[in-house]
Amino acid sequence: MAKTRRNSLSYANAGVNIDAGADLVEQIKPLAASTSRRGADTGLGGFGGAFDLKQAGFTDPVLVSGTDGVGTKLKLACEARLHETVGIDLVAMCVNDVLAQGAEPLFFLDYFATSKLEIEQAASVISGIAEGCQQAKCALIGGETAEMPGMYSNGEYDLAGFVVGAAERGKLLPRHQNMQAGDPIIGLTSSGPHSNGYSLIRQVITASGLSLNTESPFSPDQSLAQALLTPTKIYVDSLLPLLREGTINGLAHITGGGLIENPSRMLPAHLTAEIDTASWTWPEVFTWISQIGGISNHEMLRTFNCGIGMIVTVSPDLLSETMQRLSDAGETALQIGELRATK
Repeated sequence: MAKTRRNSLSYANAGVNIDAGADLVEQIKPLAASTSRRGADTGLGGFGGAFDLKQAGFTDPVLVSGTDGVGTKLKLACEARLHETVGIDLVAMCVNDVLAQGAEPLFFLDYFATSKLEIEQAASVISGIAEGCQQAKCALIGGETAEMPGMYSNGEYDLAGFVVGAAERGKLLPRHQNMQAGDPIIGLTSSGPHSNGYSLIRQVITASGLSLNTESPFSPDQSLAQALLTPTKIYVDSLLPLLREGTINGLAHITGGGLIENPSRMLPAHLTAEIDTASWTWPEVFTWISQIGGISNHEMLRTFNCGIGMIVTVSPDLLSETMQRLSDAGETALQIGELRATK
């Protein structure tokens, strides 16, 4: 006769709480519903999310997808226990990338992984994701919450996002055939470091001797943590109308690699971007990072956006109108350089 074990094992004994996961899904269903848009069924709980391109208004679409994370900015969020904005960062990093290809963001999925699911923490993060999707006018149609004991330290988590966008055939960027030497480069200001360079920023914080709850030396009325957790700016609202009209020839999202490496990603081999770094004033956060860390301008420009989160190229005859329309849409738009022939 087989012996009956007194202490049988269960998933809960192993550290995974299925009930907590189910409770979280119920809490975030209204968040997902708040991001609904034409073409999307944002009901959660199924095995996949659906999107109807025809209902969204496309006739001959090309799909553009992107995936990204928030990087070590999450370490600051966890240390400061401020989780409300990193979800916006997650959406922004993904949607700004597909936008730079000329695509309208359509739907978004997230991946949230942690050692032990803390419902309040997770709901706060996903609330930020919903807010980011609302700003980008894309639907949150699904995601995955993974509880993995032993993979992460207590209180820590990881985030990844996935977005799908679309553009009508022939409308994708860049339009190399329309670019030529002398075309102006417009810079759209950033909201701060966005989600790049935080491994270096964390070293700068250590060098400064400041704690995260200290008053920020560069942003009055905020703690250092709050200032450094300012969410990444989403440029969909201001740029999408211009993309639909075919006004823009190229976009570069200024992420890892900064203003040195990213502009070339939108250019043909015979052109280069000549950017005048004196044409705008660096936000104080970057001056503080540079001074405290003793970081050279070149290293700053290849690590951070230094105040310019997206660059735009248009034909010279469209410069004035484009600048005005971007300003009317709430952007601070500056002419920061022009295209030059490669030497």
